[in-house]
Amino acid sequence: MPSQSRKHRGYATQRIAADYVREVFPYVEPTGAGRQGRDLLSTPGVWFECKARRGFSPLAALKQAKADAGSDLPVGILRMDGQGEKSVSEWVAVLRFEDLMRLLKEAGYGPEDARG
Repeated sequence: MPSQSRKHRGYATQRIAADYVREVFPYVEPTGAGRQGRDLLSTPGVWFECKARRGFSPLAALKQAKADAGSDLPVGILRMDGQGEKSVSEWVAVLRFEDLMRLLKEAGYGPEDARG
Protein backbone atom coordinates (compact mmCIF):
# COMPACT_ATOMS: atom_id res chain seq x y z
CA MET A 1 0.00 0.00 0.00
CA PRO A 2 1.42 3.42 -0.95
CA SER A 3 2.48 5.74 1.84
CA GLN A 4 0.55 8.95 2.44
CA SER A 5 3.41 11.06 1.07
CA ARG A 6 3.40 9.02 -2.17
CA LYS A 7 -0.37 9.46 -2.47
CA HIS A 8 -0.03 13.20 -1.95
CA ARG A 9 2.78 13.39 -4.52
CA GLY A 10 0.66 11.37 -6.96
CA TYR A 11 -2.33 13.67 -6.55
CA ALA A 12 -0.13 16.77 -6.80
CA THR A 13 1.32 15.37 -10.03
CA GLN A 14 -2.17 14.93 -11.48
CA ARG A 15 -3.21 18.43 -10.39
CA ILE A 16 -0.10 20.08 -11.86
CA ALA A 17 -0.45 18.11 -15.11
CA ALA A 18 -4.14 19.08 -15.34
CA ASP A 19 -3.27 22.76 -14.86
CA TYR A 20 -0.65 22.47 -17.61
CA VAL A 21 -2.93 20.87 -20.23
CA ARG A 22 -5.87 23.16 -19.43
CA GLU A 23 -5.03 25.47 -22.36
CA VAL A 24 -5.87 22.55 -24.70
CA PHE A 25 -8.51 20.85 -22.53
CA PRO A 26 -10.26 23.67 -20.60
CA TYR A 27 -12.45 21.31 -18.52
CA VAL A 28 -9.70 18.90 -17.42
CA GLU A 29 -9.76 17.66 -13.83
CA PRO A 30 -7.42 15.32 -11.92
CA THR A 31 -9.11 12.14 -10.70
CA GLY A 32 -7.24 11.77 -7.43
CA ALA A 33 -4.49 9.39 -6.45
CA GLY A 34 -5.29 5.73 -6.16
CA ARG A 35 -8.45 5.70 -8.28
CA GLN A 36 -8.81 3.28 -11.16
CA GLY A 37 -9.02 4.57 -14.71
CA ARG A 38 -7.75 7.70 -16.35
CA ASP A 39 -5.71 10.15 -14.31
CA LEU A 40 -7.08 13.26 -16.03
CA LEU A 41 -10.78 13.62 -16.79
CA SER A 42 -12.31 15.59 -19.69
CA THR A 43 -9.47 15.12 -22.18
CA PRO A 44 -11.43 13.74 -25.14
CA GLY A 45 -9.34 11.53 -27.39
CA VAL A 46 -6.31 11.45 -25.08
CA TRP A 47 -5.72 9.09 -22.15
CA PHE A 48 -3.13 10.52 -19.75
CA GLU A 49 -1.35 8.21 -17.31
CA CYS A 50 0.56 10.30 -14.73
CA LYS A 51 3.51 8.86 -12.84
CA ALA A 52 5.64 10.47 -10.14
CA ARG A 53 8.41 7.96 -9.69
CA ARG A 54 12.02 7.78 -8.68
CA GLY A 55 12.90 5.27 -11.38
CA PHE A 56 12.58 5.98 -15.08
CA SER A 57 10.03 3.47 -16.38
CA PRO A 58 8.34 4.95 -19.44
CA LEU A 59 7.31 1.55 -20.80
CA ALA A 60 5.33 0.74 -17.64
CA ALA A 61 3.40 4.04 -17.85
CA LEU A 62 2.77 3.58 -21.55
CA LYS A 63 1.64 -0.04 -21.16
CA GLN A 64 -0.83 0.97 -18.46
CA ALA A 65 -2.16 3.85 -20.54
CA LYS A 66 -2.44 1.69 -23.67
CA ALA A 67 -4.24 -1.10 -21.80
CA ASP A 68 -6.94 1.31 -20.64
CA ALA A 69 -7.10 3.89 -23.45
CA GLY A 70 -9.37 2.09 -25.91
CA SER A 71 -9.42 4.30 -29.01
CA ASP A 72 -7.91 7.30 -27.17
CA LEU A 73 -4.28 8.33 -27.68
CA PRO A 74 -2.30 6.84 -24.76
CA VAL A 75 0.21 9.28 -23.25
CA GLY A 76 2.42 8.71 -20.23
CA ILE A 77 3.41 11.76 -18.19
CA LEU A 78 6.49 11.20 -16.04
CA ARG A 79 7.41 13.52 -13.18
CA MET A 80 10.95 12.63 -12.17
CA ASP A 81 12.56 13.26 -8.77
CA GLY A 82 13.52 16.90 -8.37
CA GLN A 83 10.80 18.12 -10.74
CA GLY A 84 8.11 20.28 -9.25
CA GLU A 85 5.39 22.62 -10.38
CA LYS A 86 7.82 25.19 -11.75
CA SER A 87 9.41 22.63 -14.08
CA VAL A 88 6.20 21.04 -15.42
CA SER A 89 7.09 22.05 -18.97
CA GLU A 90 10.19 19.85 -18.65
CA TRP A 91 8.40 16.73 -17.43
CA VAL A 92 8.65 13.77 -19.79
CA ALA A 93 5.72 12.73 -21.97
CA VAL A 94 5.89 9.39 -23.79
CA LEU A 95 3.81 7.90 -26.54
CA ARG A 96 4.19 5.02 -28.94
CA PHE A 97 6.34 5.69 -32.02
CA GLU A 98 3.38 4.61 -34.18
CA ASP A 99 1.18 7.27 -32.57
CA LEU A 100 3.86 9.94 -32.96
CA MET A 101 4.17 9.20 -36.68
CA ARG A 102 0.39 9.41 -37.13
CA LEU A 103 0.24 12.72 -35.28
CA LEU A 104 3.10 14.16 -37.34
CA LYS A 105 1.40 13.17 -40.59
CA GLU A 106 -1.94 14.58 -39.42
CA ALA A 107 -0.18 17.83 -38.48
CA GLY A 108 1.15 18.16 -42.02
CA TYR A 109 4.71 16.92 -41.70
CA GLY A 110 6.21 14.88 -44.52
CA PRO A 111 5.23 14.69 -48.17
CA GLU A 112 1.58 15.33 -48.94
CA ASP A 113 0.99 11.83 -50.32
CA ALA A 114 2.26 10.26 -47.05
CA ARG A 115 -0.17 12.10 -44.77
CA GLY A 116 -2.94 9.57 -45.17
